[in-house]
Amino acid sequence: MSGASSAGAQENHAKLPKGFRASGTTCGIKVSGKSDLSLFVSDCDASGAGVFTQNRVCGAPVTVSKSRVPGSELRGVIVNSGNSNACTGDPGLADARKMTAAVASELSCDAEQILICSTGVIGVPLPMDCILRGIPHAVSQLCSESQSFMAAATAMMTTDTFAKLCHVDVQLAGGTVRVAGVAKGAAMIAPNMATMLSVIMTDARLTPEQCDWVLRYAVDRTFNCISVDGHTSTSDTVLLLANGASGVDAQTDDESNQIRDAVMNVCQALSTSIIRDAEGCSHFVTIDVTGLSSRDQAFRMARSIADSPLVKTAIAGADPNWGRIVSAAGYAGVPFEPSWVTLKINGTEVYRAGVPVVFKAAELSASMRENRDVHIEFSVAGGPSSGMERARFWTSDLTCEYVRLNSEYTT
Repeated sequence: MSGASSAGAQENHAKLPKGFRASGTTCGIKVSGKSDLSLFVSDCDASGAGVFTQNRVCGAPVTVSKSRVPGSELRGVIVNSGNSNACTGDPGLADARKMTAAVASELSCDAEQILICSTGVIGVPLPMDCILRGIPHAVSQLCSESQSFMAAATAMMTTDTFAKLCHVDVQLAGGTVRVAGVAKGAAMIAPNMATMLSVIMTDARLTPEQCDWVLRYAVDRTFNCISVDGHTSTSDTVLLLANGASGVDAQTDDESNQIRDAVMNVCQALSTSIIRDAEGCSHFVTIDVTGLSSRDQAFRMARSIADSPLVKTAIAGADPNWGRIVSAAGYAGVPFEPSWVTLKINGTEVYRAGVPVVFKAAELSASMRENRDVHIEFSVAGGPSSGMERARFWTSDLTCEYVRLNSEYTT
């Protein structure tokens, strides 16, 4: 595997796969005048799949896109920012379909071949006049160059502070395939598939069934393993398009797994960038839970720790208050015996076999304060539910700035 570029760090170098073009333009949804309309288009029919929010209150674009995947003749995705088109009833559904029909008309394809995502304020009708005027311009700006990929990623942003995009190249026996992706998100992050918006593209040749399998595997281990505030959005969508433009497909199970892992690596780069960009955050937190009998148990425990406001505020204050971590694991609904638990924070052991460990609290606090990254390791060595399974989860701390930003969002 080569050619990887990390989201948020080397995004200017991210490249689209063969046969894909992108654009990011301004149509006038945002009062700020910033770009707000993105297009991702395949020059040929593409297989595709999607995973969507489990929130029963979902946006009209989720309903429309969900009805069109998995599919084998997809051509593109339109994304608008500044307005989520959620809680807008039948008029919102009609607007979402009008947007896909307008793109399809420009591309000379059917509306059902276009997927749609929207993000922004909930409960406000879309300004359809400016969107429909903007779509022909967005199509005219489609390009395969890196700057167009960056422009599309930027136009998806709402409260994000940087564009999130990356690519990975994979060498298979038949040639090189590329996986590339974009995402947006900084708050209202609590995946149950999905989390925020993301579009993943590859020039590998995949069937719709393969797309569905690959995407669900990747999302389950990346986008479903991040949390900022415990709030599952109405608009969460992750889409995968595979157009086969490279002419390369997997010849063996091992090569299928290489493509799967490339998609997962792109999803991990994008999803962790969302946590690094979390609203108001001062720490990026990695939580590893090991020694459970099932991955689901380890996942539930890691997420319980990640979602605890008391854990998050302690990290914000550089307070190694390990009791909050242990107690959050304790209410995760996983039976375990505390006497088998070991807990480390930034490599410092603070709890072993159910007994506190003497450690230099001032030094550990300083390491938390002086480093943006915090690592929590919770391991179970035996007893009920113990085994060899593990899970990794990423979260942010909870600061006064997060509260300020989200208390002023619409006013």
